[in-house]
This record gives sequence, structure tokens and C-alpha cells, in this order.
Amino acid sequence: MEIKTTRHISEMMASRGVRPSAQRIAILRYLMDHPVHPTAEEIHKSLIHEMPTLSLTTVYNTLKLMASHNVVDILCIDPRNAHFDYPTHPHAHMWCRECGRIFDAPLTADIDIPHVHSGFRVEGIDLYYKGTCEKCSTKTS
Repeated sequence: MEIKTTRHISEMMASRGVRPSAQRIAILRYLMDHPVHPTAEEIHKSLIHEMPTLSLTTVYNTLKLMASHNVVDILCIDPRNAHFDYPTHPHAHMWCRECGRIFDAPLTADIDIPHVHSGFRVEGIDLYYKGTCEKCSTKTS
């Protein structure tokens, strides 16, 4: 269980080069508490009631900043929206084309890793599965 105190979140952000602020802490805490891969709009809609001055632009800029410092991941699996994830462990993602939900998928040892050219420094690997979830599959059957 990860500790989610304001102090812990602030220290973790600062250790990765992100200056903590009340808005940044609230956005990261939301991602930690809601591992459902929300969009920036969903995060904004959820936080605006407790932070009426929070703008959608601030949410976007904060997420972009945190992604550039490896605090959060930007998921570009959905062609309509970027989604965000607070990565607690290595995992892949599955995206349902019907309902748009994104699910975590455990990694298995039998995934082939492509050869990386000499001198290329890998900074991350994104593994996405696209298809139809069980719930949506049963609706169309």
C-alpha cells in the first residue's frame, strides 16, 4: 500500500524535479486514488468542486510537466483522448474500442522484446492491446 500523504507526495514530486503546489498535489493524488486512466477533462471535472479556481489548462500543463519528469505516464492508445496513469508497477494496457475504457494488463515473461540498435537508449516501452472488452463483446453477440 502506497502512502499518499501530502508530505509524501510533495517529497516524491520534488525528488523528481517537480515543484509541489496544492494544484499539482491534488492532480497527482487524484491519479493515485483513481487508477482508471482518466483524461485531463475527467480529472478537471472531478477536482473543480474542491478547487474552483483550477483551470483545465492548469490540469493539462501539470500532467505534461509530470509526464516529462516521469511522475505519470501519458497513454496514447485512444485516438480520441490522451489518458493518464500513475504507474505503480510495470504493466501493459488494454483499450476497448466500444466503451473506451482502459484496463491494466499484467506483463508476462513470454513477450518478445525487439532488438535495440547499438547506441539507442530506451527510456520506456508502451505495450497496448486494442480490442473489445468482455462486457462489450457480450452486448454485440
